[in-house]
Amino acid sequence: MTNLVNMTPHALNLVGNGDAVTLQPSGIVLRAVSSATVTDTVNGFAVSRQVFSMDLDTLPDPQPDTVYVVSTLVLHVLKSLNLTRVDFVSPDTSPASVVRDDKGQVVGVKGFQIL
Repeated sequence: MTNLVNMTPHALNLVGNGDAVTLQPSGIVLRAVSSATVTDTVNGFAVSRQVFSMDLDTLPDPQPDTVYVVSTLVLHVLKSLNLTRVDFVSPDTSPASVVRDDKGQVVGVKGFQIL
């Protein structure tokens, strides 16, 4: 079985295949950082260009049978940096994967996504 390491700051509820699993945070959080540059204004309001990055030295080393779960933003940043590793996924928050309660609140996701 594959070891899932949750590198987000919160528990993730996985609700696929009739089973529900809560993936607790590992205590190590991968975060993207951003910097903004004002590029224009619209009706007096600033328009900024956001540039996201992250310290690649904080990435865990690949481990056999291990997948690291990160936020979608972190996954996008890793892809933009041309990282060739395939052991990172993020929760699939697409409409087809999100599971909601009778009040429309998100209770979990059915799976993961890659980019």
